[in-house]
Amino acid sequence: MFKTVLFPVDQSREAREAAEMVVHIVKNYSSRLIILSVVEAPAPEGESSAPEKMTSADAVAQLLKSAQSMFAQQGIEAETIEREGKPAFTICDVADEIGADLIVMGCRGVGLTEEGAADSVTNRVINLSPCPILIVP
Repeated sequence: MFKTVLFPVDQSREAREAAEMVVHIVKNYSSRLIILSVVEAPAPEGESSAPEKMTSADAVAQLLKSAQSMFAQQGIEAETIEREGKPAFTICDVADEIGADLIVMGCRGVGLTEEGAADSVTNRVINLSPCPILIVP
């Protein structure tokens, strides 16, 4: 049913909690797991749309490595993808590229969009996704 699962990660508590659900789904359906993290372009001075940590390619690479290691401890071989761009659009683009059958993500990440909570990355992904999405509270 879920041959390919996309798990976008950031440094939020919600993403860490969603990882438990990902383990369950991937093991239950013998799915291919792709972990994605998006490096956001730094905001112009005076604006703060994303925490500094997600604008650093090194921090994102380390995040992917540690997520991959955590899944390996559960006996799951995961592939990683690092992209640059706006998170919601990038998540949906990657889901389409890899033919994802499911996106699993936390209910909110480390930052809100410039429009605020009503237009969070999660809400944008829900509206743009090419496949079903499981939002973990």
